[in-house]
Amino acid sequence: MSSTFQLPLFPLQTVLFPGSVLPLRIFEVRYLDLIQRCQKEGAPFGVVCLSSGSEVRQPPRPGEAGEPAFGPEVFHLVGTMAHITSFERPQPGLMLVRCRGGRRFRLLRSEQLKHGLWTGEAEYLEEDTPVPVPEDLVHVRVGLQRLLQHMQAQAKPGDELPIQPPLQWDDCGWLANRWCDILPVSPQLKQQFLAVDSPLVRLELVADLLVHLKIGSGPDAGTAPGPN
Repeated sequence: MSSTFQLPLFPLQTVLFPGSVLPLRIFEVRYLDLIQRCQKEGAPFGVVCLSSGSEVRQPPRPGEAGEPAFGPEVFHLVGTMAHITSFERPQPGLMLVRCRGGRRFRLLRSEQLKHGLWTGEAEYLEEDTPVPVPEDLVHVRVGLQRLLQHMQAQAKPGDELPIQPPLQWDDCGWLANRWCDILPVSPQLKQQFLAVDSPLVRLELVADLLVHLKIGSGPDAGTAPGPN
């Protein structure tokens, strides 16, 4: 039986995959406190994708008194741990952080505290087992390699590309996750991919999606649209 753990949650209208780069601009008090505590303790937090509700609490409507209200936030149960890799505080009340996606987890229960921060009890999902890219999916790897070369050629000094080392071109899970980072599809579809446990099946689904979106990944492939 797997052990469970408590973690602070950061609901977003995006999906974080293991190994992904996530930039955040933090200005809400509930998240300023969260990020400051995680930075000080060197601890991760959980990113979950919203199925409804807003990332930012809503101010009172005209004519209404009181504190800003929290909208009804509903999020998916499968999320990803976020580890802070860089932290800046350019001015009071503002933090700029970059995170790297860690392990996937499944929420067993969650609770919203009175100041608006969410916490939850979760269990880790199995990490992706390294699976070599099969011959019939090599074109998916080639397509992403060409896309990365295009990004590198177009990048300006100081740009941080969405695909970062270590580059694991012969690993199904890593390859599928990097495509999911940049494909121009809805967060809800990306969430479905995140919840797939088999890295090979995830890559096969990505390959089917590339065909559906008419994004080339074969020998004569062009480049895919930029990150969503």
